[in-house]
Amino acid sequence: MRHRKAGKKLGRDSGHRKAILRNLVTSLFRHEEVSTTYAKAKVLCPIAEKMITLAKKGDLHARRQALSYIMDKSVTHKLFDQMKDRFSGRQGGYIRILKTGHRTGDNAPLVIIQLLLADEEESSRKTIKKRPSGEREATNEVSGKKADSKGKTRASEDKQEKVEKP
Repeated sequence: MRHRKAGKKLGRDSGHRKAILRNLVTSLFRHEEVSTTYAKAKVLCPIAEKMITLAKKGDLHARRQALSYIMDKSVTHKLFDQMKDRFSGRQGGYIRILKTGHRTGDNAPLVIIQLLLADEEESSRKTIKKRPSGEREATNEVSGKKADSKGKTRASEDKQEKVEKP
């Protein structure tokens, strides 16, 4: 039984596992997208998000911590200079895992792990206004008419005023 044993072994000894994860993190920040297996991606996510959190701190100690883990110095500079601004308004969830299929040799599930873009963050947010009674308010304008929550359409106030003025 694996009681109180944190982390996945990935079928490797500790030195090999650490080297794989360091190389994956470095490749992820260099290319902003990596194809790997699902198990490795799940282990990689928290490590990469911690590196982004270090970049958001931006102080010298955080930079040295990231340099001790990431294999390439230029990738660390890219993380602290460019990517820090991209994720400054986001509290977490910097990474997306997309399942792509299975590998032909051993049928291992493959995924693409990628960093989110700044414009995807804003477009993914949806605002739905709720009324005090709990009904949702639809404010879709269709040819100058607004739809109520009950499905009735009414002419917009601008067009009503135009009709009354002439």
